[in-house]
Amino acid sequence: QLQASGGGLVQAGGSLRLSCAASGRLLSIFDMGWFRQAPGKEREFVAGIIWSGDITDYADSVKGRCTISRDNAKNTVNLRMNSLKPEDTAVYYCAALRRYNWRNVKEQKFYDYWGQGTQVTVSS
Repeated sequence: QLQASGGGLVQAGGSLRLSCAASGRLLSIFDMGWFRQAPGKEREFVAGIIWSGDITDYADSVKGRCTISRDNAKNTVNLRMNSLKPEDTAVYYCAALRRYNWRNVKEQKFYDYWGQGTQVTVSS
């Protein structure tokens, strides 16, 4: 089970740190991703991190503003978001992809487990 937290209401230019905690499974055997879904839009890839933490990838829309990290000892994955914009408003989901599938990290259909989502609202 994945539990996402850390969302909230923030002004444009502000920062948030989202966390994803796993229970019952070791995150170290999964590549991890963050996705988001804005009202009326498709869910989209935001960031991904390989199971070892050595490789990350970001959507162009957040590159330079977001940092994904993980602590396998604590079974958590985090997404630090800076310089938030109103267009970042969405429900953010963490998801787990069985490792050795890094080539599919941006494709939500390949993910095995999903968290329940946490709302991020950025006011202008």
